[in-house]
Amino acid sequence: MKKQLIITALLIFSFTTFAQANKYLRQAERSTDLKERIKLCNQAIALEPKNLDAYFLRGLAKNDLGDYYGAIVDYSKIILLDPDPDTYYNRGNSRYALQDFEGAKQDFEKAFELDPYFIDALYSLGCAQYDLGEYEDAVKTFGKVSVADPMNTKAIYRRADSFNALKQYRNALNSYTLAVNIDRNSLAYYNRGVFLMSINYYKDALSDFEKAIRRDNNYSHAYFYRGTAQLFLGDFVKAFGDYNTTLKFDTLDFDAMLGIAITNYKMNDLRNAKLFFEKASNILDPNNTIKGIDKYKNTYWYTNQNYYFKEMYQALINL
Repeated sequence: MKKQLIITALLIFSFTTFAQANKYLRQAERSTDLKERIKLCNQAIALEPKNLDAYFLRGLAKNDLGDYYGAIVDYSKIILLDPDPDTYYNRGNSRYALQDFEGAKQDFEKAFELDPYFIDALYSLGCAQYDLGEYEDAVKTFGKVSVADPMNTKAIYRRADSFNALKQYRNALNSYTLAVNIDRNSLAYYNRGVFLMSINYYKDALSDFEKAIRRDNNYSHAYFYRGTAQLFLGDFVKAFGDYNTTLKFDTLDFDAMLGIAITNYKMNDLRNAKLFFEKASNILDPNNTIKGIDKYKNTYWYTNQNYYFKEMYQALINL
């Protein structure tokens, strides 16, 4: 009789503990405060150490707070006990945030293996492959995403980027054009325009930036690129106008200031060329501690038009 009472008491205690753990978990699910959510999950786990839902919810909260290592630990505990595609996918996202692209790739592969309809995992796998420099694999993966979801322009853009990295420019252009045909919005034309600029198709790029601006006349980056296309096509007056429009959106845009400096130099307005060159230089390095052209290494000009900029730099620095 005593033994039966003990068993009954244990069952009641176990049920009470389970109910209390679920209460904490429900409160955590409703909470919008991430730190409070973690605290409630901690309480649920303390009562029920194998409550995988609590680990999953805590992992999400940690990830959103930027505690990627902590999130990975929680997701790994779930994977050890009861692996599922969502947990592999989320652990992959945390690893990706830490730039552990190889680990992320493995998790995204596993998520898609467990759920062949998990298109987000497949897309993320392509992104990890791209960041690892596995461009041919990325092309194939983004292609699979497009087969499963033909209207997914994100995958089309990333496939185009992968083709571009492989120097398969015709394939890249075809992919950007496919995205334009699907969306026909300012972003689609802008993205194709930027690609065309990178392969020196300035006239075609100019046409795309004009279409982007017609669809969104507040697209500041499109004005900068349209100005740059006009600069390389020799239309310095229009280039000057577009760079000035860019500065209306952001008065500290050093790339636009460098564009104005170069344009003024081309128009033989050396005083203003020097003025805007100095303005851009002071924004990039207010203390003038960096000497030489390396000061400009984070600019569009240094990164994307290096040979041209080196020539212009020598001209501007001697004014």
